[in-house]
Amino acid sequence: MSGLIAVAEALDRVLSSVAGPVEPEIVSLAQAAGRTLAADIVATRTQPPFPASAMDGYAVRRADADVVGARLRLIGSSAAGHGYTGAIGPGETVRIFTGAPVPEGADAILIQEDARTDGDTVQVVEPVEPDRFIRRAGLDFTAGDTLLSAGMSLDARRLALAAAAGHPRLSVRRRPRVAILATGDELVEAGAAPAWDQIVASNSLALGALAVEAGAEIIDLGIAADKHDALEDAFRRARNARADVLVTLGGASVGDHDLVQAALAREGLELGFWRVALRPGKPLMHGRLGDMLVIGLPGNPVSSIVCGLLFVVPAIRALQGDPQAGADRSEAATLGRDLQANDGRADYMRATLAVEPGRLPVATPEQRQDSSMLAVLGRAEALLLRLPHEPAARAGDPCRIIRLDRRLL
Repeated sequence: MSGLIAVAEALDRVLSSVAGPVEPEIVSLAQAAGRTLAADIVATRTQPPFPASAMDGYAVRRADADVVGARLRLIGSSAAGHGYTGAIGPGETVRIFTGAPVPEGADAILIQEDARTDGDTVQVVEPVEPDRFIRRAGLDFTAGDTLLSAGMSLDARRLALAAAAGHPRLSVRRRPRVAILATGDELVEAGAAPAWDQIVASNSLALGALAVEAGAEIIDLGIAADKHDALEDAFRRARNARADVLVTLGGASVGDHDLVQAALAREGLELGFWRVALRPGKPLMHGRLGDMLVIGLPGNPVSSIVCGLLFVVPAIRALQGDPQAGADRSEAATLGRDLQANDGRADYMRATLAVEPGRLPVATPEQRQDSSMLAVLGRAEALLLRLPHEPAARAGDPCRIIRLDRRLL
């Protein structure tokens, strides 16, 4: 379509305009959840640091316990944190518990279900195999192994790995500062009573939630009236707060009351693009204001949220050095109802999902797709993707979706 750029090109331009990752900082493990690594994590220790038992039972020499009925003399015990310091000799065994060090001389574990005890005597009920139920030293990792790479987001499993590898503090990217500005005389803050011709500003709350989930720190610029001086004051506050990204909501088109683009131009905006072949979200704006990335989102709430997912979240991830910031987050699904041929814009339709084990999810787009309808978005579970000029499709055809109930990091 004339004057519109493709979604992929728009995303590429947004990510290309990110000057580079924000600077790193050192935080404790307790503060690192959700942060992005600025440096690789290399193991400082070996895990496990000793051969460890994988089961409760008896540490034995295989040569002494490879026949049914063999009798062994119990000489001690090895528990986690209280290992047996001696060695096992011929005909001897040590009671051992899961995670405990395997004593020197032992090369197998006779699990307790396969043993019979009588005082200090242990009788073999089932013969053992060599190295059975023994976790060798370094089975998980060894000192010097690179375990996690810069750019990875730290969740519960990766924090556990970092701790086990001997890192009480980590180098992470600071949280990108994202300034969010809602615009329009028709808006009031949540909790205020709107006049008959006003609505509650919901977009800023939604974009703030998306940005925080992506790892950002929010600078709430509030609501600016449709006046150049109010907009310019908000832009200055964003600059004074050293925002990395300014997200404006509404007013980016060219109507009589759409002043955001003009006000930004007066401040020195270097316009990257305006208008994308996208539904919902055509009047999307991108540029730079000095060191600050600017993304102007449409005022319609669904358009704003969809564009936030497609463009703002990847930009925040790129600022944190995520090499997969622009990766395709879609997945395969099956279409739940017939659809007409698409026009020249990529369509992101709100859809519900039917999920059955062992089958692709079935995505059924809502009948009404108006970009003002938050109730439709609220009950949707995915965005159903349709390419520009995609032909008519029938229920059961393959399709692509982006889940809304799954983190996109």
